[in-house]
Amino acid sequence: MSVSTYPKYDRMSTTSAAHLPIIPDHWEARRVKYAATMKSKKVGSVGSILPYIGMENVESWSGQILAGGSEVEGVATTFDAGDILFGKLRPYLAKVTKPEFAGICSSEFLVFAPIEEALGDFLAYAMRSSDFINFVNGSTYGAKMPRANPSFVANAELPFPPLPEQRAIAGFLDEKCAKIDKAMRIKEEQIKLLAERRQILIQQAVTRGLNPDAPLKDSGIDWIGQIPAHWEATPLKRLFHERNERTESGKETLLSLRMIEGLVPHDEVSEKPISDAELVGYKKVYPGQLVMNRMRASIGLFGIVDQPGLVSPDYAIFDMRDDLFGPYYLSLFKTKEMGARFRVSSRGLGTGSSGFMRLYTDDFGAISVPTPPREEQECIVNYIDGVTQKINDTLEIKKAQIDTLKEYKTSLINATVTGKIKVS
Repeated sequence: MSVSTYPKYDRMSTTSAAHLPIIPDHWEARRVKYAATMKSKKVGSVGSILPYIGMENVESWSGQILAGGSEVEGVATTFDAGDILFGKLRPYLAKVTKPEFAGICSSEFLVFAPIEEALGDFLAYAMRSSDFINFVNGSTYGAKMPRANPSFVANAELPFPPLPEQRAIAGFLDEKCAKIDKAMRIKEEQIKLLAERRQILIQQAVTRGLNPDAPLKDSGIDWIGQIPAHWEATPLKRLFHERNERTESGKETLLSLRMIEGLVPHDEVSEKPISDAELVGYKKVYPGQLVMNRMRASIGLFGIVDQPGLVSPDYAIFDMRDDLFGPYYLSLFKTKEMGARFRVSSRGLGTGSSGFMRLYTDDFGAISVPTPPREEQECIVNYIDGVTQKINDTLEIKKAQIDTLKEYKTSLINATVTGKIKVS
């Protein structure tokens, strides 16, 4: 896929705009304010019956309007069907959309109503083009929350072809972008199915083993059901023993528990320095121990220690029984079914993902889990590693293909609306 395969215009001319060095000879460089009127009517958003669009509701670069619980502001800007919403906050995100309905939007959007000589569909594509976004982004003010000045955006120039050509370009991009979007949706669905397949294979391996013909028995665990007949169902308190050794100096290496990486030195993932004095009273950990984030156990935030160090006092540290293979239990604890059991057993204030629900040691220990023989635990982990690597490799290929499609779509829009290629 390359825009270089499309024909070019025969005659080009220069413009006075630095970001538009050349455009087709019969086009003109026009300020946005001469193609669309900026609207600024404000209303109170609380209690409004009109649909609300927040910055979170617009997908970057595509302009697709996303559903979801965007936080409604106290004051919003009104817009009509066909108006163009241009995100002035962090303009590099390219949050530009053209709703086909009337409503109210975040005051972080600039609202433009196209005039008769400008086709709204073409103008939306032009204002979402990478050349225009980069030009506006170079003008922002504010370090942490960069914003574009409304006057700057209104006075920025865009390349404008005659109205019939605007229609042809918009129609061309609608067709091409729809095909690209469909291809991306197919690959995104494939990624979702692969991720689900990976989870199912891991779940089956840690609860049923690798031999599909093995005799089964009732585990007595309602959320697992049957397990291989030679396995045991064991309460976690018989497998893991909590340790609570604290540092008196704070000089040990502070470790941070991450979902994917596991336990890593805090200095490698954070620039925030922590003094030895601040670490006094933190928990000591040693290689081979299991670390559990009590508040996030339900989403599988566990790790196996591979170097001595310190962790948060709110974490739980466990020694494992000698006949256990830690990575097997790490895989088990990260399954959705195990997470659901941890969630049910957690206590505290709040529900769901909010509040302060903790999985206390007694409740953790009361949960029964399948316990294969040690050798089988190792075989299961080796199998999981192989399956995970194979699926992850495929996922990376699919993600790279989606990135390529996104880049092609962006370059196609930019080349078309700036006259670098000819489509009519």
